[in-house]
Amino acid sequence: MCPAPVLDVEPTAEIPTETADAPPETSQRRVILAGLIGNVMEWYDFAVYGYLATVIGRLFFPDGNPAVSVIAAFGAFAAGFLVRPLGGLVFGRIGDLIGRRHALTLSVLAMAVPTVLMGLLPTYATIGMAAPILIVLLRIVQGLSVGGEYTSSLIFLAEHSRKNRRSQTAVWGMWGATAGCLLGSGVAALVSNLLSDSQLIAWGWRIPFLVGALVAVTGFLLRRGIHAEAPACASKRPVRDTFGKHRLSVLKVALLNLSNGVSYYTAFVYSVTYMKSVDKFSEGVALNLNTASMVVLLAVLPITAWISDRIGRRPLMIAGNLILTFGAIGLFHLMHSSDRMTIFLGEIGFVLAVGLIAGGVVAANVELMPATIRCTGLAFAYNASIGLFGGTTPLIAALLISMTGNPISPAWWVTGTGAISLVTVLFFVRETGHEPLS
Repeated sequence: MCPAPVLDVEPTAEIPTETADAPPETSQRRVILAGLIGNVMEWYDFAVYGYLATVIGRLFFPDGNPAVSVIAAFGAFAAGFLVRPLGGLVFGRIGDLIGRRHALTLSVLAMAVPTVLMGLLPTYATIGMAAPILIVLLRIVQGLSVGGEYTSSLIFLAEHSRKNRRSQTAVWGMWGATAGCLLGSGVAALVSNLLSDSQLIAWGWRIPFLVGALVAVTGFLLRRGIHAEAPACASKRPVRDTFGKHRLSVLKVALLNLSNGVSYYTAFVYSVTYMKSVDKFSEGVALNLNTASMVVLLAVLPITAWISDRIGRRPLMIAGNLILTFGAIGLFHLMHSSDRMTIFLGEIGFVLAVGLIAGGVVAANVELMPATIRCTGLAFAYNASIGLFGGTTPLIAALLISMTGNPISPAWWVTGTGAISLVTVLFFVRETGHEPLS
């Protein structure tokens, strides 16, 4: 078995790995905070674009048909996801060869710069075609950064957790990502509620992007005092081994994350546009409903992670995928309503599914990946799944409605991916919750 990588926190004492007894609470809190804060910043920056997609579509992708502008804006949103597998390979290789800390620190910096530049970018009315080209390029840089952040933090947290608390520790990575999306939703909602439509279009949309710089500085300062090196048994050729002898492990983890990514971006990114363009609610109302559902998810995640550490990963992943496979159409019928409470109930259904899956998958991702290529393998598997399928979900959902005229049609996409992940859990994934971390 490969020993967990060395972790040193300055100026506090060394944090024991999961093979040791419980670490001091102050040290454990420092580990969680370091793993969490980067995800807050990364996902705030990355998601705020999705929440302002309607405004960005008008300013950077103008067209006589508003639906075309929204589709174009989500196309740029998807571009950031399509490069995530490449970013995963780059940052994963850094994590396996040089150390987890370097991957975590570099990913924070690589997200901060394009986010601030996006907030300063001239619109189509000012510089013409250069505006949409530049915003797509900035989204691509963001995508490369996100490709390394989330999985590196999951590995960092799981490798330095207590023996029987891997899920409860690793879940803070997703908690931070959700908190970042919530922060983005909250800031966008605040700007939308405080400013008139003309002010939002003129300059207000820039504020959420510029605020991201403050979160980035916080993340960098917290992480620079943490040293987490690569394990001694790490492969010297992690990319080659990822696509070679460990390709089946990579494929299983990718399929396992398929439904989680699609349902997450359906419920917490695309739903804002759905409520505005299909249900005809205002920007402020849509963002308020979305913010409330994400608050519920933040409360659910620690509970499902606690359950996962006691009964195992598979029961929670099976339950969550059953909800998506057989309930997505019903949940979309709830969301396609003129009543806010009915819409909120539909979103809560997605919250339950995402929370159950996440309770198991956050730790299973790390446990199923061999230690020799853990950073590279998990980064590619997760980002290939989330990037190619989850990140394109808002675009696919908008296209499905545009082509079919059926407001429930995005549920077909959720149902299909839920079925694939369900089959993967049932027949191809062993229970890893009670095994030692290799």
